[in-house]
Amino acid sequence: MDVVVAVLAILFLCALVLAGTSVRVVTQFERGVVLRFGRLRGEPRQPGLTFIAPVADRMHKVNMQVITMPVPAQEGITRDNVTVKVDAVVYFKVFDPVRVVVGVQSYQAAIAQVAQASLRSIIGKSELDDLLSNRERLNQGLELMLDSPAVDWGIHIDRVDIKDVALPESMKRSMSRQAEAERERRSRVITAEGELQASEKLAQAAEVMTAHPAALQLRLLQTVVEVAAEKNSTLVLPFPVELLRFLERATPPEPDVASRSRTSLAPPPQAPPPQAPPPQLPEARQRSEALTAPPAPASPPVGNGR
Repeated sequence: MDVVVAVLAILFLCALVLAGTSVRVVTQFERGVVLRFGRLRGEPRQPGLTFIAPVADRMHKVNMQVITMPVPAQEGITRDNVTVKVDAVVYFKVFDPVRVVVGVQSYQAAIAQVAQASLRSIIGKSELDDLLSNRERLNQGLELMLDSPAVDWGIHIDRVDIKDVALPESMKRSMSRQAEAERERRSRVITAEGELQASEKLAQAAEVMTAHPAALQLRLLQTVVEVAAEKNSTLVLPFPVELLRFLERATPPEPDVASRSRTSLAPPPQAPPPQAPPPQLPEARQRSEALTAPPAPASPPVGNGR
């Protein structure tokens, strides 16, 4: 009798052990892929309590949540020959657990390697301005490059974002100088436009004052009031330029006494010294002497004596 009870107890314990090894719990965000002696068996197990064969079956649980994977910073040379370091982040999830278990050994490592290679490729195809200002288009291109091989593995790429672009210090200084020069150019353009508008308004005001002389007097009185409001001990009154011009035209011109006395005391002009005749050649000198020599006296006629 004791032997029977012992045998029953042993069988009961074995049944409990087998039941414990055959029962599996699949959570809500997981799916179970069962392999019996290495071969796929049926559809993936849904969330809840499920049973498998204790020795023959092996169940692989696959996480169906969105996985966030940071991509390490990749160093590359852009199209315009600038060395940069770019890091990114990839959001993906599994839509086919069977392909993830059967088609690829480690899907997370595979996605990480593809993301790094795709990021280096994007760096080489893009320019620095695109990496800094046009990241949306680069994110879309990087997502397409990752999604192409990931679909065959049962993985869907949700989105890809480029996080940071690290530039060399020399490039940062060059960009800062360029931005400073651009701001200086804009400030000068704005100042020039303001001066142009002010000059146009001043020209219009001058035309109005020319048509109405009383406006100039009113402006003069307004200036005096503004100066007197500051409690100054000295009051400066502007003198009209038109009055100076009127006095200049009304005053007759007077001769300059100093200039007249200077001209009377000046010595009379002297005649220039005679210039020596230019040297002549021997033949020319003989001809000139022959022409200038006095004529010889005529000899008396000689008679015959008769």
